[in-house]
Amino acid sequence: MTQASTRNEGRDRFEDSEALRALLTRLHDAGQDAWRNDPEAAALMRHAADKYAALARKHGLDPWEAASAAFEAMRGAATRRADDPWAVVTRAVQVTCIGEERGNGLLCSVHQARRPRYSVFHDAERFSDRENPLTDYHPAFHVDPFADDAHDDSGEDEDLLLERTMNVVSAVEDTIAFLSRVGWAPETARAGVEYITGRLAESVSRRSAFEVLRRDRQARALLDLPGTSWTTLLRVVLGNPDPALAHTNAGRGMLVRLLIGEPLRVLWRDDDLVLTAGLAAPANGSEEP
Repeated sequence: MTQASTRNEGRDRFEDSEALRALLTRLHDAGQDAWRNDPEAAALMRHAADKYAALARKHGLDPWEAASAAFEAMRGAATRRADDPWAVVTRAVQVTCIGEERGNGLLCSVHQARRPRYSVFHDAERFSDRENPLTDYHPAFHVDPFADDAHDDSGEDEDLLLERTMNVVSAVEDTIAFLSRVGWAPETARAGVEYITGRLAESVSRRSAFEVLRRDRQARALLDLPGTSWTTLLRVVLGNPDPALAHTNAGRGMLVRLLIGEPLRVLWRDDDLVLTAGLAAPANGSEEP
């Protein structure tokens, strides 16, 4: 009973923010060896392991990993100067636990897992983790037939390959000319279409290229395009990625329509295409969403 009372008194002492501040200040002033040799420091770390054990287990970690994060936070000057030192420590432990969990799931470092460009991905999965084969449901394995044709050059003779290359170049030039005629500045139209086709050549399908480009803020900054104009340009050039529209003119996009043999004059008769592309031209006052 006496030992339990002593432990409770220790917990109550450590939970007091001012007492924690005083202890952290004393340990800081005592030098680097104080954390290693001071008995109160050891008791504080045991208390931190107990305090954050539930949070650590929630993220699949050992309580002492949370205590380690608390130790790093406690050594900082910001913690000693904070209005509530425990609030600073708790937030630091929470962020570290989340980062460790995401890093373990993504098979990358905690530093990378904390960055938005990596944290948006789902955890790594083995092929055997699901009953159905990965190729049955994952969009990365859904090959666009047009992209397939554009990338599969095996067995073709040089004349056919040259003809295909010329067709692609012609389709790109016709797309640029079309956009220029409906109100896009020629230099903007050329830069935008060439950037899109360059990324398309590196992608497995038009749909995946669309999704990558849609989130490409660097491209928008380089081209100085509002969000609405950029998204509409992608739909016009690559087609709407909605699977329900895959076999429609809206789903194919200008590049595919030109590559499968539709002449530019036919596209001029597509009122929806002309209106959509024209209204999205930056000169028409599109605004950032």
